[in-house]
Amino acid sequence: MKEAQRTVDEWISQFEEGYWPPLANLARLMEEVGELARLINHRFGTKPKKPGERDQDLAEELADVLFVVLCMANEQGIDLDEAFDGIMEKYRHRDGDRWVRRVD
Repeated sequence: MKEAQRTVDEWISQFEEGYWPPLANLARLMEEVGELARLINHRFGTKPKKPGERDQDLAEELADVLFVVLCMANEQGIDLDEAFDGIMEKYRHRDGDRWVRRVD
């Protein structure tokens, strides 16, 4: 994720405004997650699309969410590689025996 964080930082750093403040980024993240939720609901849920409503791309919506998360991490000086390693260790410890493992 370091590469992705660096790429986002290089892009944001070219603008005078820089990163948005935390609450603005949080609002933006909620907007992007809402768009993702709408797409999932249309594709897998019971809510049909409105006539003439444009198709959305799942990969693009997920990437929009990721972009904002990267912005938030960069603005706060968080190394997402470290954070991700820590959270995976938490899940391995907490949930390692929670489900039935596949036997391949």
